[in-house]
Amino acid sequence: MSNHVPNEARVIPLRPHGARPQAARPTAAPPRPGPPAPAPKEPLWRDLVGDVLRRERLAQERTLKDVADEARISMPYLSEVERGRKEASSEVLAAAAHALGLGLGDLLSRAQGELTRVTSRSAGGSRPGASTSSYDGMCLAA
Repeated sequence: MSNHVPNEARVIPLRPHGARPQAARPTAAPPRPGPPAPAPKEPLWRDLVGDVLRRERLAQERTLKDVADEARISMPYLSEVERGRKEASSEVLAAAAHALGLGLGDLLSRAQGELTRVTSRSAGGSRPGASTSSYDGMCLAA
């Protein structure tokens, strides 16, 4: 025997099987947007300087040992500086730069150029609230 009663109406769902109805929202308040996307992190100065040192060393086809010996710093320490693991003093940076035939100003200028390039690319040009100064120099403080 069938459980179907002949005088009852059949219900035909209008949405796909398994779809759940959305809870009714009050019409007065618009939906709140999610949290804003986190701002991209600016690179650390030690990473930029290390990248410049490594690129210059590799461009000259020199070994880490060769440059470390000429700069009179340990090879493991120079490796950590190149990888951005150590915050090197200005004396160490100057020694590494001179070993590569660069002045300290050349090294820092290249790192500053890299910082400008990376931050302008990640920010899509200019950041809201960023300074629009035409000064294109660098200031180091101890």
